[in-house]
Amino acid sequence: MIRVLLVDDQPLLRSGFRALLDVEDDIEVVAEAADGEEGVTLAIRYLPDVALVDIQMPVMDGVEATRRIAADPALARVHVVILTNYGLDEHVYNALRAGAAGFLVKDIEPGDFLHAVRVAARGDALLAPSITRKLINRYVTEPPHTRADTGLKWLTNRERETVALVARGLSNDEIADLMVISPMTAKTHINRAMAKLHARDRAQLVVLAYESGLVTPRNR
Repeated sequence: MIRVLLVDDQPLLRSGFRALLDVEDDIEVVAEAADGEEGVTLAIRYLPDVALVDIQMPVMDGVEATRRIAADPALARVHVVILTNYGLDEHVYNALRAGAAGFLVKDIEPGDFLHAVRVAARGDALLAPSITRKLINRYVTEPPHTRADTGLKWLTNRERETVALVARGLSNDEIADLMVISPMTAKTHINRAMAKLHARDRAQLVVLAYESGLVTPRNR
């Protein structure tokens, strides 16, 4: 059973999302919150698999709520998905940097919404290649000399290669085909890289890959 926490300051939207989720046999809404601070408190209490968090709320916004959830070792298995009206913007990018697994636009189709919740619960990032390109082109533009040391020196060559391919939006199967390895081996490389870089999920690997200079927009 996928346990979901809804965090949004608009009761009508929460009710709409809950109505969609409650009819699914494999999904359970365990709690609702009207602001980020309450959302963090309920995440600690209920330990959901997925927290659907609005980006703009009173008291505490979605970026800070994401940051607090990601910083708490007890909440390591909570996958935060940002809800936004506007698509990819600076607030969403900051949430991805803070540890969000991805984001959804609130006018998403119901079927796509349910699929996204299941994807997030598996620990996969909600970053399609088209979204990755927008993220790169708009927000990861610092010259190499200003980029932070993200720990890439601790990665093996194969791990660096898989991280670069993840940053280009490839799936495990696509990475395996390109590197001529099994999907399980590709997954192992990715998991080891995430552990060494202290990345919560693939979304953070994407951000780290570009911010470190491992991959740059012109490489695409």
